[in-house]
Amino acid sequence: MLSPHSFFDLSEFLHAPLFHDTEYVWTALTRLQEYMNGYVYPQLTSPLLPEGEPLTRTVILHEGQILSAIGLQIVYGDTTKQQLRVSSGSRELKGATVIMAGAVLMGKQIALGDGVLVESGALIKSPAIIGDYTEIRQGAYLRGYCLTGSHCVIGHTTEVKHSIFLDHAKAGHFAYLGDSILGRDVNLGAGTKFANLKFLAGNVAVRTSEGSIDTGRRKFGAILGDKAQTGCNSVTSPGTLIGKEGILMPNTTAPSGYHPPRTILR
Repeated sequence: MLSPHSFFDLSEFLHAPLFHDTEYVWTALTRLQEYMNGYVYPQLTSPLLPEGEPLTRTVILHEGQILSAIGLQIVYGDTTKQQLRVSSGSRELKGATVIMAGAVLMGKQIALGDGVLVESGALIKSPAIIGDYTEIRQGAYLRGYCLTGSHCVIGHTTEVKHSIFLDHAKAGHFAYLGDSILGRDVNLGAGTKFANLKFLAGNVAVRTSEGSIDTGRRKFGAILGDKAQTGCNSVTSPGTLIGKEGILMPNTTAPSGYHPPRTILR
């Protein structure tokens, strides 16, 4: 009931080895640090990419090269629909990633896929793995051990730490995610907050119809199955699991525990 298979279709997820179907779904969070520390990151070493400082000019990553955007043409179309375009004259630089002036990269363990857009004012701390055609919007704060699949959105003034986004997961506006997992095609309404630490000491437990399960984690936010949604200004309590296509209504606090697929929490 609480295995990865019951929450996600992992057949196309590049980082599916994080999940073991014989274990509880949240064990992927326990495995995340080791997985990301062992990942092979590209060498983003260039005067164009000063570490820990806002970029003074927009930078392009293309086929292993780090390029200045000066003289290039950029069309800022919908990143998640592969409409971000970079050209040099009549030649399109297919799959080019754009890091806008004002963005900050901290640390050497940062991987940006093809067609990624990092907007001005975003701050990415390593380690971070950002999948193809993902958009990191203005003011986003990635605090380390953040992993996304492809076609994702980490939105304006959204803070993420030690979390996993499956493909097409979106946290577009004013969200907080700590120690959490978003399934494929999950969408968070503006102002969604995932609480990940109890007031009282001890591990987070997950309530189920068969009793409480100790997750072994002091910090544990929420897990949302594929196509689940939250409304604006909603909150999840530590240890909240919402099944596939579940809905958390606006201005609602989800109680900790397991909520089956298609549950509507009001």
